[in-house]
Amino acid sequence: MPPAYSSEDRQSAGSLHDKHAEDAEKNVRNHVVVPLEPEFDDPNIDPDAIILDDDSPYPEVRSAVANTDDPEMPVNTLRAWTIGIVWAILLPGMNQFFFFRYPSVTVTGIVAQLLSYPLGRLWAYALPNVKLFGVSVNPGPFTVKEHVLVTIMANVGYQSAYATDIIAVQRVYYNQIYNFSYQWMVVMSTQMIGFSIGGIARRFLVAPPSMIWPANLVTCALFNTLHSQHYAGIGNRGGISREWFFLYVFLGSFFWYFFPGYIFQALSYFTWVCWIAPNNVVVNQLFGYYNGLGMSLITFDWSQITYIGSPLATPWWAEANVAVGFVFFFWILTPILYYTNTWYAKFMPISTRTSYDNTGNEYDVTRILTPESTLDIAKYEQYSPLFLSMTFAMTYGLSFASITATIMHTILFFRKQIWIQSRRSLSEQPDVHARLMSKYLQVPEWWYSIIFVIMFVFGVISIEVWNTQTPVWALVLALVIAFVYTIPVGMIQAITNQQVGLNVITELIIGYALPGRPIAMMMFKTYGYITMAQALQFTSDFKLGHYMKIPPRVMFWAQVLAAAIGGTVQLGVQAWMFTNIKDMCDPAQPDGFICPSTEVFGTASIIWGVIGPQRQFSHGQIYYGLLFFFLVGAFCPLLAYLVALRWPNSFLRYVNFPVIFNGTSYIPPASALNYVPWAIVGFIFNYVIRRRHFSWWTKYNYILSAGLDSGVAVSIIVVYFALQYPKNGAIGKNNILTWWGNTVSTNTADYGPQGAGTPLSAVPPGQTFGYVRSCQSPRISFADQIC
Repeated sequence: MPPAYSSEDRQSAGSLHDKHAEDAEKNVRNHVVVPLEPEFDDPNIDPDAIILDDDSPYPEVRSAVANTDDPEMPVNTLRAWTIGIVWAILLPGMNQFFFFRYPSVTVTGIVAQLLSYPLGRLWAYALPNVKLFGVSVNPGPFTVKEHVLVTIMANVGYQSAYATDIIAVQRVYYNQIYNFSYQWMVVMSTQMIGFSIGGIARRFLVAPPSMIWPANLVTCALFNTLHSQHYAGIGNRGGISREWFFLYVFLGSFFWYFFPGYIFQALSYFTWVCWIAPNNVVVNQLFGYYNGLGMSLITFDWSQITYIGSPLATPWWAEANVAVGFVFFFWILTPILYYTNTWYAKFMPISTRTSYDNTGNEYDVTRILTPESTLDIAKYEQYSPLFLSMTFAMTYGLSFASITATIMHTILFFRKQIWIQSRRSLSEQPDVHARLMSKYLQVPEWWYSIIFVIMFVFGVISIEVWNTQTPVWALVLALVIAFVYTIPVGMIQAITNQQVGLNVITELIIGYALPGRPIAMMMFKTYGYITMAQALQFTSDFKLGHYMKIPPRVMFWAQVLAAAIGGTVQLGVQAWMFTNIKDMCDPAQPDGFICPSTEVFGTASIIWGVIGPQRQFSHGQIYYGLLFFFLVGAFCPLLAYLVALRWPNSFLRYVNFPVIFNGTSYIPPASALNYVPWAIVGFIFNYVIRRRHFSWWTKYNYILSAGLDSGVAVSIIVVYFALQYPKNGAIGKNNILTWWGNTVSTNTADYGPQGAGTPLSAVPPGQTFGYVRSCQSPRISFADQIC
């Protein structure tokens, strides 16, 4: 839908012109502003909006980001570095410890953002104003820039580094236990190469005002609210202050989560239709949330709604693209294919992330391996081909389409912008934030190049000195893929809040290029997929620093140091766990350290690296038809481009096929539980309220998102450590966890035996489905063939 602007918007915009004097005072020269020419058809901007020299042309940015700067505000302080380093140690260490446990908990960056504020205030209040080796211990009040720097350091490495799963899988599945030098170089190279690529790409993904990075706006609004920052973009609406609004929302969100998160869990999986007919398989497949298509529509759990990102931060037109893609591919096409038994789908649940054998049971990869963990062809042919649930297969096809659609969309729609940005300096950007940042010393690109060279050498050493089955050319190819896709995917994410993943395409490429090498598959996937993902994570942080006016060189060293510390701490924690926790990663480990992510990662290494895609997608194989999604993905953006040329002002200008194809990439394990309520909330706030009550939306929308996110994040931690972690979850086991509100949603065919779902047709004991050699038909049949 086109963005709607009311008279309130134009009043708010007009009130910003008194900032010209402040721009001049801060050495921002308005006469160097480049006119805002349409470098590409930007769906986030209203063609009729008033363009201001002294603020962002985007009302979303104006509402969350101040258009002024105080260059004298302390940022590079002992206080900021100390608190930031503490978080860079605590969060990665704690999260890595619980990463291997089920159930688990993740302490997110927003928790560090919230707790850093009272810590900084306490430091300013309690410590003396003295100097230590010439550095001020207490430079005065805790500033918003210090707070941003601390939060960025906390965010850099709070999630488990992807490469730590390689090391765990090598130990658990392939009995390869290499020394700490190998582990450290693999983790550092996979994390920091992405950092260097993101730094080089920042002129395309950070400096242009059109690269708004919507998720950062929630963070900026929270920073400005906590520090009581006032600026013209908030507007002049009355009512309670942002500070009190945030507090009320935070408390409400915190206490409410106890209900869907523990007391009344059916509020989270609100499959009310399935409760009416719990044993009807078709009803449960269509309306279920666990392993169904989720047509029940409702959830009362904010953590479920935001599983794919905050709906309050994503532009409505992008949410509409995701919703259209979801409805067409998963509510229309998926049932048609499933109930016509395409790919033998009805012998499996309709939506799971599990792979199956021809008896309808989970695929047992150990039955096809040699003692050296390579493929035994005879055992494979005797056992079974690998089958996928319908939504899983659909996700693979959509992933193929998104890869080609991203490149075509970038060539057709973004080529002019990329060319212009390659020649434009920061001070020439048509945006007040870029001009304010232009007075700070920028990070030379050769700094990033040095990081890249060092980390590339680390990568080469790690794959050559130790047996990783990976040739150097494969490492180079993986990095080329990551580099090629960083700018196209980054531009789409910066505009739509949706990131196209390279995980499936990297698995496909290496599976064909180096079949039978599971370690090489994991290495290639990590260097290809995670390098780009890390590049965009760092780029997002660059944009946050850009909005909050953090000196770029301070940002550079903060990110490098935090990434190095976080990765090292994670490896140390992981090494300690495998050394000191008995039966680590054993399914029967008594304390819950069963390593669920390692199991998934290891199974994927066997499926893609041992069995290989040639036995799944090549001509004559069962999922060969999915390869045609590559062509679909290449053709659709061309069609959209031609339509936009013919009808440039129609609603069709908001059609974005990379988002349509990739927006549903979380399925499975996500379902309509995470997509439909997300789209409904986005429609209400980012279309209806934004259109009819723009001043309210400007003042409170992003603070509402921050308050809900913060309350849930803190409440999850409290519920986990107070009620679930102690006594291995035995608290409430015989009372509150057994009442109707906590069991009704699991006593359904949607949940099925042990949460595995229910297929439409069960395979009789001792029989198989699909093509096997003992059947009479010499060809694969897509009928209900059981042998």
